[in-house]
Amino acid sequence: MNVHAFLHNFWENTISGLAQGAIYALFALGYTLVYGVLRLINFAHSEVFMLGTFGAIITWQALGLDQDSPTPSFGPVVLYLIVGLAGAMVFSAVTATIVERVAYRPLRKRNAPVLAFLISAIGASVVLSELVGVLSRRKPRGVPRLVQPEAVFTIGGAEVTNLTIGILVVAFGLMFALDRFINRSRLGRGVRAVAQDPNTAALMGVNKDRVIMLIFILGGLMAGAAALLYDLKIGGTDFFAGFDLGIKAFAAAVLGGIGNLRGALVGGLILGILEPYTSSLFGTQWTAVTAFVVLIIILLFRPNGILGESLGRARA
Repeated sequence: MNVHAFLHNFWENTISGLAQGAIYALFALGYTLVYGVLRLINFAHSEVFMLGTFGAIITWQALGLDQDSPTPSFGPVVLYLIVGLAGAMVFSAVTATIVERVAYRPLRKRNAPVLAFLISAIGASVVLSELVGVLSRRKPRGVPRLVQPEAVFTIGGAEVTNLTIGILVVAFGLMFALDRFINRSRLGRGVRAVAQDPNTAALMGVNKDRVIMLIFILGGLMAGAAALLYDLKIGGTDFFAGFDLGIKAFAAAVLGGIGNLRGALVGGLILGILEPYTSSLFGTQWTAVTAFVVLIIILLFRPNGILGESLGRARA
């Protein structure tokens, strides 16, 4: 255990962990929304995210940008980022919609058992991953250098860069908007009604199919935003990008309380901060192990996660 390295890099690890945790939290919202309404885990959500990472790159390529392009000036950069964000979110939302229509809806119409949904989602995940692998020739794709990390201020000697601030602002802004939408809008009330009691909601005139489609789209939009932030932070992607991150995002959703939007935020941030802390203390080889040990310990005392409140019981 290297306590000296942990203390020396504390603020740097905290800042880096918060940025990574914000990406996990955005990603985890898709798992939380689907589980909150359907009580099912969408194992194809990792590929929804992965296609978002490619969606941003394809959008930038359509605008004439590639990984070798010089960094544009501030004005065009903002425009490129906004358009790239829109492209990533659209790619992910369309993918999520296709997954719902192909892998979920036919089974719901036939009242299939839960196991059939899980197998169908895993099958969709493999198909999407392998399809992108074939199309990309299993090679990583680089991201245009749109944001050069530059220190804006320091905390405890650790630099807080413009990229870190941008990740946190976008992630927290979108999570706040989604939370307000679910808890304040008419469509959000329909989502919470179906999550709480789908049969009663149907009797009250709520269209269950539309609500389910909506939650897949919302989860896809959040995953697309996470995908763009991932592209900018990591600098590239590949057809397998969603697998490892998907496991961690799912763990974050469970840790915070799956089915709880704010729980996804809490779980994502905790998991994001734990990773660099563990790396400093025990070495990088123990990062994933320690994170999941903490998850198991917390679930032993709080089986429903830290917050534990389901989407259907969220306050109006």
